Amino acid sequence: MGERRLTDPHRLNTRTLRLTERSPAWFHVKHLPAEVGEHLWRHYSAQVAVEFPSPKTQGGWELRALGWVGTIPLPSGLMLHIAPKVEISNLFRMLEYAYHLRSVRFLDDLIHCEDLPEVYEQLALILARKVLERSRKGFHRAFVSQRSDGHCVRGRIELNDLARRPWAVPPRCQIQRSTVDVEDNQILAWTLYTIAHSGLCGPRSHTVVGRAWRTLRNAVTLKPFSPADCVQRSYHRMNQDYAPLHALCRFFLAHSGPQHERGDHPTLPFLVHMDRLFEQFVAAWFSTHLPEHLAIRAQQRVDVDRRTHVYFNIDLVLYDLGTGQVLGVLDTKYKDAERPSSEDLAQLVAYAQSLSCRRAFLIYPLAFEQPFDIHVGDVRIQRLAFPLSGDLDHNGHRMLASLLESM
Repeated sequence: MGERRLTDPHRLNTRTLRLTERSPAWFHVKHLPAEVGEHLWRHYSAQVAVEFPSPKTQGGWELRALGWVGTIPLPSGLMLHIAPKVEISNLFRMLEYAYHLRSVRFLDDLIHCEDLPEVYEQLALILARKVLERSRKGFHRAFVSQRSDGHCVRGRIELNDLARRPWAVPPRCQIQRSTVDVEDNQILAWTLYTIAHSGLCGPRSHTVVGRAWRTLRNAVTLKPFSPADCVQRSYHRMNQDYAPLHALCRFFLAHSGPQHERGDHPTLPFLVHMDRLFEQFVAAWFSTHLPEHLAIRAQQRVDVDRRTHVYFNIDLVLYDLGTGQVLGVLDTKYKDAERPSSEDLAQLVAYAQSLSCRRAFLIYPLAFEQPFDIHVGDVRIQRLAFPLSGDLDHNGHRMLASLLESM
């Protein structure tokens, strides 16, 4: 066995260990303490494969990122940075499509960021400044119903309560109170709280995030929200400027993992699952650029057998809007395998047959020299390429042209 290269974290930053997506790296035991390696193995084995020091690894640690990129806080003040293979500028464009961030102004400057933590920090700054801007105008308020057991009649008398307690004087009432403690603002507060505990903000951005958080801290209830809470919300004239803010919140909440203690302060990992991001990006790109007579539906559930609760979640389904007909099923594969696996093909055939469809497509993030076009029974399977290098929109239009030409 040839000599393995031992990565020296002091090459760039004494407190940072660096990996590249899906590429192995080796670390000397003096640079990666045993308790840190064990912590990584126990808490992040789904994101990073950990080989403990042994003769197989020539006494060092072997780490391999498993399709995730971002930053993981570790004990002893260390940070693990996992860099994507995709150019940062294109990774940002993927995030921009997937999380509908194109409505947020001033994002063009972010394509010059050098790594993903810098993208995170700059987006955090944008969100914090937008919250501060909204605080100067006044946060959105709404009327909420509250019970009143005061000394006089106010609002609407609760007749049911009056029937049960006719002796109560004055009767219990329902009053409408204007408050900023509503979900629109609670989502902002929870997201700023999450960012402040990420450990990814430098002194300048941390100060701005802290200022924004303090404008909400005493005004709203701090409670957890999920990325799903940030979408399909109702906007109107008084809160329409919250839509891009909630789009940013969704991005941060989607990629903040469970909290762990690092030193005296709890910190949160920031992780992006590239397989899922590729699927979301392709779906969002299709939704933006498909001809008007076509539509794409992402993550469509198909019940195979209701009795046994067997179902499929299909990545993408292409529809003809005029007829409602399913034109094809599409499955994204964030991998560089020369040929689709038997399992991938079998899955795609099952998807197509479940919708009585004869066209199926596999979408890969790179182009291959040889086309792939086969029939499995009455289902025709073709491979499409959406390369993630160069101009993404140009690559997407080439893929779309290939798709439409084959229909």
